Amino acid sequence: MNAAPLRFVLDPLGEELAAALRCEADVFLERYGNTAAEFEVEYGPYLDATGFMTVLDEDDEAVATARFIEFGPAGLKTLNDLSRPPWGVDGLRSARAAGVDPERTWDIATVAVRPGAGREGLCAAALYHGIVTAAFANDIEFVVMIMDSYPRQLLTALGMQTQVLPGTVTGEYLGSPSSTPLWANLHRMFERQRHEDPDAYRLIFQGAGLDGIALPTDWRRRASSDR
Repeated sequence: MNAAPLRFVLDPLGEELAAALRCEADVFLERYGNTAAEFEVEYGPYLDATGFMTVLDEDDEAVATARFIEFGPAGLKTLNDLSRPPWGVDGLRSARAAGVDPERTWDIATVAVRPGAGREGLCAAALYHGIVTAAFANDIEFVVMIMDSYPRQLLTALGMQTQVLPGTVTGEYLGSPSSTPLWANLHRMFERQRHEDPDAYRLIFQGAGLDGIALPTDWRRRASSDR
C-alpha cells in the first residue's frame, strides 16, 4: 500500500484535466504509437460529449485515466468507426441488432494506466469501478468500445464479459493489430460477475479493496456548463 492515498477524480478540470490528458497521451503513444495530432483528428469531433475520470498520485500527476463519450450530435465514436475498414458496417444498425440503446450508452474510448509504479492493477480496478459506478449514477445502461485483445483478456479474467458487436470481427485499429468492437449491458455483466466471480464483483462493483484510493462521494456528472 502507498504511504499516501491516491485520489480518484470524476470530470477533472484545469491542472487535473491536463494531468489526465498527459497520462493518456503518454500511454497511447508508447503502446500504440498514437500522436497528439492523431488524437485531435480521432477524438476532436466528440469533445462536447466527452468525459474523463482519472487517478492522481500524491504529486497530482495522473497515473490512470479513462475517456468516455456520451451520445450526442456527433454520435458514438465506436459506432461511427464501424463504417471504416476492416468492418464497413452500419454501427447504429449493429448496436440495435444487439439491443443497445445508443442514448443510454457510454463509449469507453480510452483506458490508460501508467506502467512501472507497482500499482497498475489497483488503478485499473479503480477505473473500472469508476466507469460502472458513474454510469449507473447517470442512468447509463450500456457501454460500447473497440478494445485491444490484451486489455479485453484482463476484463474477462475479472469476470467482466463483453459481446462482439454484430457484423464485426477482430482487426487492426488505431495502432492496435488486434482490436474488437464490443458492447455490454452493465446490469447483466455485473449480475453475471456476482455469481461467477464474487471476489472480482466485490472489487470492481462494490469497490472493496480500493482502500488506497480516495473515491468520490457523488458520482453524478457536472452539468455541461460547469465542465
